[in-house]
Amino acid sequence: MSSPADYYHSLPPVSKAYGTLCLLFTAAYQLGVFDVVHIALIYKLVFSRFQVWRLITNFFFLGKFSINFGIRLLMIARYGVQLEKGPFDRHTADFLWMMIFGAFSMLVLAAIPIFWTPFLGISLVFMLVYVWSREFPNAQINIYGLMTLKAFYLPWAMLALDVIFGSPLMPDLLGIIAGHLYYFLTVLHPLATGKTLLNTPRWVHKLVARWRIGAPAPTNNRVQPERTTGVAFRGRSYRLSD
Repeated sequence: MSSPADYYHSLPPVSKAYGTLCLLFTAAYQLGVFDVVHIALIYKLVFSRFQVWRLITNFFFLGKFSINFGIRLLMIARYGVQLEKGPFDRHTADFLWMMIFGAFSMLVLAAIPIFWTPFLGISLVFMLVYVWSREFPNAQINIYGLMTLKAFYLPWAMLALDVIFGSPLMPDLLGIIAGHLYYFLTVLHPLATGKTLLNTPRWVHKLVARWRIGAPAPTNNRVQPERTTGVAFRGRSYRLSD
């Protein structure tokens, strides 16, 4: 039986880094190192006082230590890890770009008053859940021992539970919107038209290669292995390597 340290070291790099940062931010907050108001997404302070770090730090706070915090962290450890080890295996740059694109989309949406929320970490986690549910649509999921349903409906079931338990609705909705936008641009639209609207930028590939993040992608000129999207959507494909 592997130890917790072995499990941690076995995690893929992007999910591990994001989950670790979320844990460290919450631990620092609980220890009184900072007040969350100093890392919250407040556009007025971003533009008037140039506190640009708020555009990034708000994604690493999932709330104080609680059951909900533990659930969000476990969601990263399950859905983020399964994505990075499954459909995004050996495509670390694409997985990193998915999270960057999702974060940018949420920042744009949050600039609209009706969509604004001070912390977008929960939204980013919910985006991972949404994309996972599209990649594994027929997986059977048990919700707190109360019901079993197909993974395709998981985001909506979790959204309904958050409403029932009185949690804010907007973070979940932002995650669903950003997740669907990414999935539409990278999977659904290419399948329907044969044209890809959103490719991983070269600078992301260079960043991953420079810092040796994850397993190296294939470097030959053969077609890279097709990534499957379950039964609901087949054929997430890749162009020839550069």
